Amino acid sequence: MQITWLGHSGFRIEIEDAVLLIDPWLTGNPSFPQERRAEAIDGATHICLTHGHGDHASDARKIGAELDIPIACIHEIAEIWGDGTLGFGKGGTLDLNGAKVTMVNATHSSSLDFGEGGPRYAGGEAGFMIAGDGHVIYVSGDTDIMADMDWMGDYHKPDIGILACGGHFTMDMDRAAYAAKRYFDFKTVIPCHFGTFDLLAQSVEPLAAALSGVDVRTPKVLEPMTF
Repeated sequence: MQITWLGHSGFRIEIEDAVLLIDPWLTGNPSFPQERRAEAIDGATHICLTHGHGDHASDARKIGAELDIPIACIHEIAEIWGDGTLGFGKGGTLDLNGAKVTMVNATHSSSLDFGEGGPRYAGGEAGFMIAGDGHVIYVSGDTDIMADMDWMGDYHKPDIGILACGGHFTMDMDRAAYAAKRYFDFKTVIPCHFGTFDLLAQSVEPLAAALSGVDVRTPKVLEPMTF
């Protein structure tokens, strides 16, 4: 299994027979090298969106049409976008080429805030539990700490956490570390949603320092991490 950061909150996860693009915001992403776009999306089988904000969802339809692959997203976004989507809801699980992707709760907001017509209601914000190849990956999506993490950690038992932790819009490093220690038993934590803009945290050192005994991997764009 391989997890590759695409900058900001975007990831490429190669798991079972699936190649999942999670929140693949590439166009205009200052963390992503535009000349490597073809490499980033090559062979992808599905796109998975945590919510509708432009720094997560604005490239999804273009990539989906280009590769002729479906977009797994919350029901309301699927209703707005129509063909090419796999709409589901929190608690629902999709089998994506052997990878079991369950939508779970997050606490944030969600709107389609890009394109014409201004912000449009986009259902609820979400995270994912992705199971396959002997691992369970928790993709937090944009979220703060929430009590739901208690049962989510106990029920799904993820060993890998991909945690938004840049602050301002999501948990900061201290809050993400608190959530990881209190609610989960991660073997590996991969931070995201940091460093992209000046108002976000630029270093993950506080997170790593707070999670003694956990493999906190500072991701580098387009450098695969193997599990």
